[in-house]
Amino acid sequence: MRNFLKTPIVATALALGATGAMITLPAFAADEISVTTTAQAPTLAVQGYDVVSYQTPGEPVEGLARFSADHDGATYRFSDQANLDAFTADPARFVPAYGGFCAYGVSKGKKFDADPEAYTVVDGRLYLNVSKRVRKTWLKKRDAHIDQAETRWTDIEHVAIGDL
Repeated sequence: MRNFLKTPIVATALALGATGAMITLPAFAADEISVTTTAQAPTLAVQGYDVVSYQTPGEPVEGLARFSADHDGATYRFSDQANLDAFTADPARFVPAYGGFCAYGVSKGKKFDADPEAYTVVDGRLYLNVSKRVRKTWLKKRDAHIDQAETRWTDIEHVAIGDL
């Protein structure tokens, strides 16, 4: 946790918080699903990005609060009613691997909040990474990292972030 406080995103968020601006921070209470907190959605998954949009042509897009669904303790947002309907019909098809934590981090036995723009879809499954730079590293040995993460996730899924 101490190293987390040194990261640029947290320093920026803390500075913004001092001015009263709305900020988003990882929710430390959510140890099994990576979420951000906002006044409107205290457990917002994938920083509000539409998880169905990752499975369609084009770039992923941010969802809208009016198209929301709760699943496994997190709120997912969608860009339109069709994507909301697709998600509610089969959430398992769209939720990110490893609760939305960085796939590379999970392969190393850690849980790091992911950047929704640092992603890869493999065989229809969404994998997120902490940054685009880390994504490049993860892709070099993608299949090996997925195998490692699959093994490690069963060990760390229910472990508090601060205990890893």
